[in-house]
Amino acid sequence: MDIIEPILCVASEIYNLVELVKANKKRCRRVADRVKALDELVRSIQQRERVRTSADVVTALNELSITLRSAKELIIKYTSASWMERILKSSSHGDEFTSVNDRFNDAFQVLSGALQVEQGNMLYQVFELTSREKQDEVDGREDDAELQKMLLDHVTEQKEKTDRMFSEFKELKVNVEKVVKELNKPSITGEVIRMIKHEELKYDYPHKPFMTTPSSEVYKGEYHGFAVAIKRYLDPLNTNAKEVRSIFNKEVETMRRFESPNILRMFGICVQDEEGPNARFLIIMEYCEKGNLREVLDSKCKLSWIRKARMCLDAAQGLYRLHQTEEKSRVHGCISSSKFLVAEGYRVKLGGFELTKTETSLKKHSGSKMSTSLRYCSPQRLSNINHNYSRECEMYSFGIVLWEIATRQNPFEGCSNEDIQEKVCSGYLEPLPEDCPKKLGDLIDACRAYDNFHRPPAGVLVDKLRCVVAELEEE
Repeated sequence: MDIIEPILCVASEIYNLVELVKANKKRCRRVADRVKALDELVRSIQQRERVRTSADVVTALNELSITLRSAKELIIKYTSASWMERILKSSSHGDEFTSVNDRFNDAFQVLSGALQVEQGNMLYQVFELTSREKQDEVDGREDDAELQKMLLDHVTEQKEKTDRMFSEFKELKVNVEKVVKELNKPSITGEVIRMIKHEELKYDYPHKPFMTTPSSEVYKGEYHGFAVAIKRYLDPLNTNAKEVRSIFNKEVETMRRFESPNILRMFGICVQDEEGPNARFLIIMEYCEKGNLREVLDSKCKLSWIRKARMCLDAAQGLYRLHQTEEKSRVHGCISSSKFLVAEGYRVKLGGFELTKTETSLKKHSGSKMSTSLRYCSPQRLSNINHNYSRECEMYSFGIVLWEIATRQNPFEGCSNEDIQEKVCSGYLEPLPEDCPKKLGDLIDACRAYDNFHRPPAGVLVDKLRCVVAELEEE
């Protein structure tokens, strides 16, 4: 099988690179251990070439090849002379390892299940969820402690070099302190989604909502040291606190599966005056200071191509976690640029689907329901309203969002619904900027492909976007 030798070759390169890493040594070695386990699975396929290989295994091998190249680029990042500067400029330190390890785990599940190799039980221990998460947590703590010392030592060394570069040093010190703060603060995903007592919440004063809707007011506040958005329902549809609590408890288990740095974090619900006749309900969620993605793109902030590529990668990782959350395909159903939120450091997070059943039980309906904008509808849905909505349809919608990040424009601006339908169904793609990096542009066009078959799955898109970001950072 032609794909096997390149896979083994990249795996070998990863083993050699790991010996050269200067930071995140534990995380990189753990990646190499998991590559080694997959290496053995792949070799078992090579030894059984006389047996016909299933289409699922071929697909998994092709995706594994892409993931390995992505992992190689990630490890190279920590072997280069500029590794420290790249960490200081990056706002996603550590998260990239989680994403790569998730991809390796998915590949292992497909290959081991399809092949049922003899060593499967032994290799399963490498990818068993509980032990894998514990290993990653230990590796992360040790790497972060070492990195924190290296970063602080680097600050001292730079300061001693020359007073002439004092202004540059001040900027460097600020960046270091920001990274150190990130390393030391508790993980947002470590907070359990639960019923929250009102006294646990702190509000910004004076009490003034930063957003209002016909049914709610949203305030900025603090919960366990995290900045949060507190949505307060003005006239809830359901005032039965026990019923709301029951709906919330059922929904919590599903929401816990969405834990990801690139999915808007939900902390829980708070009920005021629960025993009284006029109970008040608050939903507490992660606060994203820059607002939604569309607002950021409409603002006057400067976004370099490296920044845009990182934002595309963040958004893709959020979509990937959603699509891979459950055995049955999970889709968002309403992807648009306004459904992504932007936090500090221009970190992009997928939102718009959190605690939907709880919120529906509280929010009064206006009587009319807005349909999804045709600007994000795939050709298949525009051609046939009864076409089954799938992850492939959602990938087309996501491709439009990526196009928005690249251009900062509104899709099909000035076009009527009839114009949009005619253009999309004829295979028309709105153009990208001339200076758009080619590999990034190719991925955006692939997501917007007319044919479902040519649109990449979210996992493959994440792998390829990570490689694009790595190449832009090297330039």
